[in-house]
Formats: sequence, structure tokens, C-alpha cells
Amino acid sequence: MKANAVVGQSGGPTGVINASLVGVIEEAKKHPEIKNLYGAVHAVAGMVKDEFINLKKLSPALMKDLIASPSSALGSSRDKPDEEYCAKILEVFEKRNVRYFFYIGGNDSANTCYIINIMAEKSGYELRAFHIPKTVDNDLLVTDHCPGYGTAAKFEACALIGDDLDNRALPGIKIDVIMGRHAGFLAAATVLGKRRDDDGPHLVYIPERDVSMDKFISDIEGVYKKLGRCVVAVSEGICDTDGVIWTKKILDTGEQDAHGNVQLSGSGALADFLASQVRGKLGVKRVRADTFGYLQRSFAGLQSSVDAKEARQCGRLAVKFAMKEDNGSVAIERVGKGRKYAVEYFRTDLKNVAEKTKFMSDEFINAEGNGVTEAFIEYATPLTGGVPRTEYLGNRPRV
Repeated sequence: MKANAVVGQSGGPTGVINASLVGVIEEAKKHPEIKNLYGAVHAVAGMVKDEFINLKKLSPALMKDLIASPSSALGSSRDKPDEEYCAKILEVFEKRNVRYFFYIGGNDSANTCYIINIMAEKSGYELRAFHIPKTVDNDLLVTDHCPGYGTAAKFEACALIGDDLDNRALPGIKIDVIMGRHAGFLAAATVLGKRRDDDGPHLVYIPERDVSMDKFISDIEGVYKKLGRCVVAVSEGICDTDGVIWTKKILDTGEQDAHGNVQLSGSGALADFLASQVRGKLGVKRVRADTFGYLQRSFAGLQSSVDAKEARQCGRLAVKFAMKEDNGSVAIERVGKGRKYAVEYFRTDLKNVAEKTKFMSDEFINAEGNGVTEAFIEYATPLTGGVPRTEYLGNRPRV
């Protein structure tokens, strides 16, 4: 088909989502089948309003800067389109003769792509819809890992390197609340900068393992008695032993987004609550807590070179696949480990990714449910592109 194409960026931004966008633009320029490439301003919200920009007019210099820029350059949206919403999108597509649709996002975005593709098929409108994976949560099925995760993982590792050194200088108990509603990949990544035996985080809690307040306090007490300090990383989605998210228990508002998710990252309630519990039950004066919030997904200057390269390639391949296939999602397969880390890419059907969630596997979680294994470190380390080494003198022999 010789027609126009639309690309959008959906859901939470990442540090490399614009690299995927550039990949789409670069590849689209190579195919005469794509006459115009329209960028949807604020994703589906812009599509229904017929708000687009012409991406083929962007200069190479601008695109180079775009690759290194975090967040969604086109703007994003949290709208959850139903059939009526998607029907409006298709009306705009027909008006503009759009026959290629590329959507960069997570599992909800894959589902939007899937719905639009099915509706177009039922109405007899030929449309090729492709999902390009992105998410800092690393929770998409089929793919080995998600573009966006490596850069966010690097941020977590670097942040905890600094936080641990701060805690060494002024010992106490420090709790850091990390993004992760259902999957603990981000909180787990806080360990990737550890070099010394007593480096923090000393404890890591993720949604895949519930934790009672008694165990949480007991674990911290054990580390504190041994080291005289303790650094803790906690996923925002951790649950009590009854399966209820701790944040939901302590928040009165119960604010939810369009997808039915209770707001977790916009509040420091969990960090404050955990710190008060530790302070009250252990009697330690210096207890501090931070909620990393939205800093984790759009922090400039800490991009993983590996992540950016893979994100860009996913954008390119989505266009290539669209030249031959009706729909799909780009997925990554790992074919090398350690220093021989390497990947290959393949297409999977949209239905395999849409509205599904991947969790951390048991082999990545320690037996106590308060840390990670070497298998996870081996899995995640290559994705960061490397983290800085640091030194500390306080452990050296006294004279």
C-alpha cells in the first residue's frame, strides 16, 4: 500500500522512547510506500482530535538530540480507548488515508493497537498496526526485556550507589520507594551498583513477594545490628500478607487512573508510613525515607547506550515488519550472556502482548523474599550499559 502512517507514544515516558521514535522516522523514510509520517500529539488523545505533526521534515541534527532526550517528545496519554474511542481514531485515519499505525508503549498500548487493528479488519479497512515495546517496569510478555528498562535500571543503580555512600557517611536507616506496581524489576535493579560486601541496598522488597510489617521490621533490625546502618529498596506495589497493597491500606483517597490502577507514584505516603513504623518500633533516631516518584523514568544524562540502541532498532523493525505483516509487536530475544551479551529481534502477534503482565521469575528472587539472586544480576547488568565505580575509605585499617 502507498499511503500515510501515524506514530504515537503512549503511557509513562522513558529515557529511550524517543530513540524508538527516531527509529520509526529513519526507516519510514526508506520506504516509498509511506508517503507522509504523522506524529500524534499526545497519543490517542491527539488522534481523535486530528492533531499531528509531519515527522519526515525533522532534521538529522534534531533527531540526534531527540535520541538522547528523555520523556515522550510527542506527548503521551493515559486514555484507555474503548471501541467508540477507537472508531473515532479510524475515522481520522480514513480521512488522512493512514494505513500504517505504529504505537510505542506498554501492554495497554499494545491492547489499543490490537483493538484498532481488529476494528479496521471488521470494517474492511486495510490497516497495518504495530506495537513498539517500551516500559521502565520491564513487564511485557514474550520479549526478554523492554526498551526503557535498561536506562531506568541504570538510574536506580546510580541513585542507590550515592544513597548508600551517604548512609555510610551518616549511618542510620534509609528507605527508598521505587516504581513497580506489579513487577519488581526496578527495585531489584537498585543492587546493580553493589561492589563491597556491605554495600546497600541491604534489603529489597518487591510485589512478587508479600511482606508483613513484623518481618519488614525484623529484617531491618537484623541488618542494623550487624552493620550499624541499613539501606532498603521497596517497590511501591508491595503487598501485606493478605495480598492488599500497602499503599492502598494507608491511603484514604484511593485515586485511580483510566486503567483502574490506584495512584502509587504520586504520593510519599508509603515511604512516610514505613519510616514511622521503623522509627517507632526500633527506636532508631536517624530514619529517613525518599519516594523516587517520576524521576526514575525521565532523568536526563543517565541513558544506557545499550537501551538506546535497542529501542531505536525496535522502531526501525516495526516499520520493516509492517511492509509484510498485518499486525504485530516487536520482541527481543537474548542470544548471548555476560560480556558476550547480544540480542536478536522478532515479531509476535499483538494478542500475545496486549493487556498482559510479566513478573520477576522465582530464579531472580532470594529464598527470604527480601533480595535478589546472582541470576538477576547477570540478567540485568548488560542492559544498563555499565554503572560507575566508587570508593570508600572508612573500612580501611585504623592507625
